[in-house]
Amino acid sequence: MNIFIKSSPYIIAGPCGVEDEQQLMSVASALQSLPVDMVRGGVWKPRSKPGYFEGRGEPALQWMQQAKEMIHKPFCTEVASKEQVELALKYKIDAVWIGARTTVNPFLVQEIADAVKGTGIAVLIKNPINPDIELWSGAVERIQQAGIESIAAIHRGFSSYDTHSIYRNKPNWAIPIELKRRYKALPVFCDVSHICGNRTLLATVAQRALDLDFDGLMIETHPNPDEALSDAKQQITPAALSELLKSLVIRQVTCDDVQNDIEQIRQILDTMDAEVVDLLGKRMELVKQLGDIKIAHNIAIFQQDRWREIVDSRTQWGENNNLDAAFILKLFELIHDKSIKTQFELLNALKQDKN
Repeated sequence: MNIFIKSSPYIIAGPCGVEDEQQLMSVASALQSLPVDMVRGGVWKPRSKPGYFEGRGEPALQWMQQAKEMIHKPFCTEVASKEQVELALKYKIDAVWIGARTTVNPFLVQEIADAVKGTGIAVLIKNPINPDIELWSGAVERIQQAGIESIAAIHRGFSSYDTHSIYRNKPNWAIPIELKRRYKALPVFCDVSHICGNRTLLATVAQRALDLDFDGLMIETHPNPDEALSDAKQQITPAALSELLKSLVIRQVTCDDVQNDIEQIRQILDTMDAEVVDLLGKRMELVKQLGDIKIAHNIAIFQQDRWREIVDSRTQWGENNNLDAAFILKLFELIHDKSIKTQFELLNALKQDKN
């Protein structure tokens, strides 16, 4: 049975890093009476650059074991190697999570999968630092193949060079939604702290995650956030966590009273989507004809002026239909990219035939 499956959102809270025994006992005691299902705490905290707080290691696991016995809630921590898994098991840690920098490395994920095999420990898997659904899926499947029943994925956003973003890590919601589609029984949580990087954004992103039917939240909580040794700006006090959780609105997945209306609209949408796909298929057939003409007359496949014309006209058509220009641009970038690739495939096939 997967311990992460619940009817209400599964809440994981606790400090970014376990700094000392007093800090952990203080936050654990405060979380005891809150609707928190599992307490988190970083024991090993390798930073991007040396010289910063990098965790207390094994002593912190001892403190976590004591805190667990005190408040009777399960605890989890991050691991990145076989040795760290073994230490977590030694101190009866209930769950481990694989961090973003580890998920990106299949060798390390497999090492962890081999280490947890046959243990029954729960495993959470954060998305890789880059927006790669296949790496994330691969990590999930490696842990599944290890026979672990309690598995959940954690969406913590993706690294970006965009210095103007309001987020520490861009959410890129489409990727975790695709993961949920691929693995229907897999709970997917949202690490709102690492997405936001700023406590002022936490409530908004947490609500967005629940509105998108995420199964739970991970929220970093510290007794004195401003004095935290790591990620101070994104942590909140237990009291602030309590208020945040109270403010969240839990949406219903279905409602019998309006289900007939919903199904009727969905049927219309399905019909319209079928027409859209049919039109795209017909459009691509015309693209192939266009490609044949260009190749026969030695005309460049990509036409800059034509692409400008498409962008200008399609975005104007979109505005006439109350559609956002950025959305229309992204849509036709995908269509145009596929069209160019199709024409190049025709050209390459012709070259191979001649050879």
